[in-house]
Amino acid sequence: MTGRTVTAARTVAAKPEDIFALLTDPARHSEIDGSGMVLRARGAAQRLRLGAKFGMDMRMFGVPYRISNTVVEFEEGRCIAWRHFAGHRWRWELAPNEDGTTLVTETFDYSTTPVGRLYPLVGWPEQNRKAVEASLDRLAARFAAP
Repeated sequence: MTGRTVTAARTVAAKPEDIFALLTDPARHSEIDGSGMVLRARGAAQRLRLGAKFGMDMRMFGVPYRISNTVVEFEEGRCIAWRHFAGHRWRWELAPNEDGTTLVTETFDYSTTPVGRLYPLVGWPEQNRKAVEASLDRLAARFAAP
């Protein structure tokens, strides 16, 4: 964790384009969510692109809610990031390795939200660190050989 970001990386046994296909499909985000908060995508199926808006059904502390996100960074096969109304960003970077695997880096960035300075007081950076690492573990497991 540095500043107001939480970052972790993992090598995944898949090509960047295969991982990117999962990341650009909101209906599949619950497959890799390590926080346990993502329930399902809302609205019509779509492949994400720069500027795309997508909704998610979520749950925090047992309470369901809905959130809308906007894709704010997009580089085909390499990087995607989205944010919601409060400014938090979730960013995924993909770097191919020579052996056909991919180094995947996920970052939760709360530097862009006005209330981010309060997060350490309630332990959210540590919670998010665990969730980011769990998401990367789930992603790696999703592409692991049977």
